[in-house]
Amino acid sequence: MTTALLAGFGLGLSLIVAIGAQNLFVLRQGIRREYALAVGAVCAVSDAALIALGVSGLGFVLHSAPWLVTAVRWAGFAFLLCYGVLAARRALRGSGEALVVDGATPVATARETAHPRRDGQRDAPSRHECPVSPDAGAAVATAAPARLLPVLATCLALTWLNPHVYLDTVFLLGSVASTHGADRWWFAAGAATASVVWFFALALGARYLGRWLATPRAWRILDGVIAVVMIAIAVSLVWPA
Repeated sequence: MTTALLAGFGLGLSLIVAIGAQNLFVLRQGIRREYALAVGAVCAVSDAALIALGVSGLGFVLHSAPWLVTAVRWAGFAFLLCYGVLAARRALRGSGEALVVDGATPVATARETAHPRRDGQRDAPSRHECPVSPDAGAAVATAAPARLLPVLATCLALTWLNPHVYLDTVFLLGSVASTHGADRWWFAAGAATASVVWFFALALGARYLGRWLATPRAWRILDGVIAVVMIAIAVSLVWPA
């Protein structure tokens, strides 16, 4: 039991600790501090479901019906390409996004630039503005926060439209789990635990990167990296080996 559990944890962790579309999305939401726990939970639960499907024998079904993997591959290509293009657009045009975190200097807003304050004066908040306490201790995004449902839908698409998930998580983990015989579900539990540990660590740990992303320029660089990775993964899905 213990051997299968540790083997599943080690193999599961080795498969998910890599730069990919899913991890980059979790990282971005963690830095933004927008639904980070919800996104981490969706990824972890999805991984657990896929692992269970692989252990139950779906991996052999996929192996005998390669057209299913091909269909998922092209769907993933289309989605990742669109996501990468949108990230590239944000990187080129800028989204006006910035974070104000503890110890970081707030970025001047367009209103402050257009109407600079005189020495000794302080802008009084209008009745449409909500003053922010300097002791709030929370990150404040200048861009409008995203809604929960679109964020979770994007997370689900990045997870379930990735053919590598089916090849690695379902087929590979399912095949290795079968070698443990009656302890195969302990192997699956170990792999699922690795997903929980990784995604929640990534979602919660990413917030500490906020102080290095306190300017719109930093976010444009991050979006540029995301665009390159997403488009590269999309092309790799359909590019002949």
